[in-house]
Amino acid sequence: MFYVVLLAMVAGFLAMRLYSVLGKRTGHEQPLPRAAEERPATLSVPRSVSPVAEVREIANRNIEPRAEPGLRSIVAGEPGFDVGQFLEGAQAAYRMVLEAFWTGDEATLAELAEDDVRAAFVEAIAARNAAGEVLDNRLVTIERAIIADASLSGRDARITVRFDADIAAITRDAEGNVIAGSMTDAVETHDVWTFARTLKSNDPNWKLADTDEA
Repeated sequence: MFYVVLLAMVAGFLAMRLYSVLGKRTGHEQPLPRAAEERPATLSVPRSVSPVAEVREIANRNIEPRAEPGLRSIVAGEPGFDVGQFLEGAQAAYRMVLEAFWTGDEATLAELAEDDVRAAFVEAIAARNAAGEVLDNRLVTIERAIIADASLSGRDARITVRFDADIAAITRDAEGNVIAGSMTDAVETHDVWTFARTLKSNDPNWKLADTDEA
């Protein structure tokens, strides 16, 4: 049974690619726009497991209590869904989306994010380019990724993940001069991202549906 999560990695090549991509912002550069992978960062979750077994594992993972009912509904609606692999994939997608934002890769953003989120990113990229600013960021570490909330309405699933990360970042001007930030001092950041997908649809990909700060 093949279930793709925009978050878990299609075998070795995509796994290597995703984890090689850095992503995250800090207070030193433009804030991420709000909305309100080597190409598609799709993640294969080829696991067949009963909803009951999966629910028993939920308590042992990085999941806030309020997210458990929604996750149980999602697992029941799509038994191949794996919570642990979703979290791993979420971190990879986090890296990839932010890498695309930093470099102005609008094509990748279009594949990874829903239309309103993509449009917000594109607008922010255009404003940054107009100002002649370039982001030079480095992810030091993702300290934690935790599922903060989850819901299922009909077949429309949404999962919210909180990322706690340390980032080193520099903003440069058009001449390459540093105008903000430091590559030696990591800044602690906290982001809340929501991923969405219609269960049992022809489109197997989870897409970024919202971004916010914790």
